[in-house]
Amino acid sequence: MDRIVASQLASDYCCTFGDVLNGTNIFTVFHASEGQRRFDDDGKCFLKIAAANGKILCCGREDIISVLSKELKNADGQWFMEAKALAKLNKMISDYGFHIKQAHPFFVAAEKTIVTANDFDIVWYTQDEILQFAGDSRFDEAFAFSKTAPDVLGAAAYRDGRIVGMSGASSDSPKMYQIGINTIPEARGNGIGTALVEILKNAVLDKGILPFYGTALSHIASQRVAIKAGFLPAWAELITEQDSN
Repeated sequence: MDRIVASQLASDYCCTFGDVLNGTNIFTVFHASEGQRRFDDDGKCFLKIAAANGKILCCGREDIISVLSKELKNADGQWFMEAKALAKLNKMISDYGFHIKQAHPFFVAAEKTIVTANDFDIVWYTQDEILQFAGDSRFDEAFAFSKTAPDVLGAAAYRDGRIVGMSGASSDSPKMYQIGINTIPEARGNGIGTALVEILKNAVLDKGILPFYGTALSHIASQRVAIKAGFLPAWAELITEQDSN
């Protein structure tokens, strides 16, 4: 397992580097600290679970962790994100007024690669320049405009004077930036998405930061983009949110 990923998960899940790498499922009560990836604006965490290194890391509120430390003590991390297991977990946390918000696989890339981008021009956007795209649904995956993970770098592919694709990097933590990508429908299938992700990956690595890429479990096209751009599967993760009234 990548040491930066292990270090980041240790911070996120309020455990030690050794806890992440050993073979035992880990259950910890959440406390906010510097360097964590945050998934909401209030800094609280009812429950989040990562499947990594063949095990699970569970972190959250003391009451639910007390229950899960018994129920999931021997859970197999490699199969934890199966529908049956997620349905069981969702039922358990529903008693507390919460539900699973999302469950995603994540990929990381530790090496730069040579990019072929001969049929379009690249235009770079700084953190301030990215703000012009707020509310632009064309780029809702490239830029999240999150207060806790600000968008810090963007790269657009221009063809014939118009944007045909956009990749963005958000500062999810001091150690790791997350990359997102949008390609306009008529430009899909010709490698623009892969090239933009690869270009931004290289730029993030040049900053001494590890790029990572998350997508939906069923979004095979997006996963293929990640793999073609030099990313490899690293961990899976679920987060929860409170039921609406």
